[in-house]
Amino acid sequence: MELFDKCLEYYPIVAEAKRTGFYPYFRALDTEPDRRVKIKGKELIMLGSNNYLGLTTHPKVKEAAIKAIQKYGTGCTGSRFLNGTLDIHEELEHKLAEFLKQDDCIVFSTGYQTNLGVISSLVRKGDVAIVDKLDHASIIDGCQMSYGRAVRFLHNDMADLERILAGLDKDCGKLIVVDTIFSMEGDIIDLPNVLKIAKKHKTRIMVDDAHAVGVLGKRGAGAADYFDLENQVDLIMGTFSKSFATIGGYVAGAHKVITFIRHQARSLIFSASIPPPAVATVLAVLEIIKSEPERRKKLWHNTHKMLKGFKDLGYNTETSCTPVIPLHIGDYTKAINFWHDLYEAGIFANPVIPPAVPPGRSLIRTSYMATHTEEDLDEALEIFEKVGKKAGVI
Repeated sequence: MELFDKCLEYYPIVAEAKRTGFYPYFRALDTEPDRRVKIKGKELIMLGSNNYLGLTTHPKVKEAAIKAIQKYGTGCTGSRFLNGTLDIHEELEHKLAEFLKQDDCIVFSTGYQTNLGVISSLVRKGDVAIVDKLDHASIIDGCQMSYGRAVRFLHNDMADLERILAGLDKDCGKLIVVDTIFSMEGDIIDLPNVLKIAKKHKTRIMVDDAHAVGVLGKRGAGAADYFDLENQVDLIMGTFSKSFATIGGYVAGAHKVITFIRHQARSLIFSASIPPPAVATVLAVLEIIKSEPERRKKLWHNTHKMLKGFKDLGYNTETSCTPVIPLHIGDYTKAINFWHDLYEAGIFANPVIPPAVPPGRSLIRTSYMATHTEEDLDEALEIFEKVGKKAGVI
């Protein structure tokens, strides 16, 4: 087969989906990403965003980004390792480490690059990464980039995790890497038992708090805060593309470990640094997370309202208990048709189909913001009732 043959075979599938209006991806917004958006002039209730605290449009956040451009320009044009470190990068790392109750922190350009860089630099030949079967793709890819071995345990199954660790060489380096809120299922890792098992088998642990920081915990500091285990987690990783309202990623932990990552992570060393307006955005959001806990309270009010609403309607949300609420449809075609009907009725949600989920496990991923109003959510539930009954889902 000639190299590009695969592209020519794939193209007609995408072209036909676009022609018929059943292509759900790369849909350009005409407006800022808020609780309601417009696409080609059509208004939709946004239920497909990770903007959990609704801070992408906050005046203080916008002002901070604008001031950063005025002072530092638009970008650093180099990696953190060489010319791409500004004083606000260091300020952010210090404040994040303090917020997460860790010794030190390093900021990457994206969350994806964070997982790639951290895992591939730490897990070397002879080491083993132990990951949840439903961990994010960036964790899996980080394992593949490392020279170590990766082993996957059944989702949130502590007995299977115990079994796997018991079967490993007790003298090899071991790192458990788990999402804390799983991005499709919307459930929370059993962190207390993960830590208990890790300690028993002398295994280090890294948590991916991408969907948990700003959402979980008394202070909004993520899963370790939520379970009151901040002094027991070795590495806390997260992104700025959810609650922090911009782009980038970070990892926090012991100073000597972060120093090693800072000098070894290829995705850090060989990528341009996160630009000044993004850094300033995170600094502004961090202060809002600390000073406005009522946002988190409203987010959870909205979450509980929608979870109850979906269950009352008869939807299958499985183990979800967070602002990520999947509606399990099953069949791939049925899920795409369901998404299309939602879109036509005024809902922006995300269809998740194979290979992102196993065959027969297609779903509609919905997610909620602190800024959604009661009217938004009531209208959404009315639409879900109509569309669900028409599709025979409920």
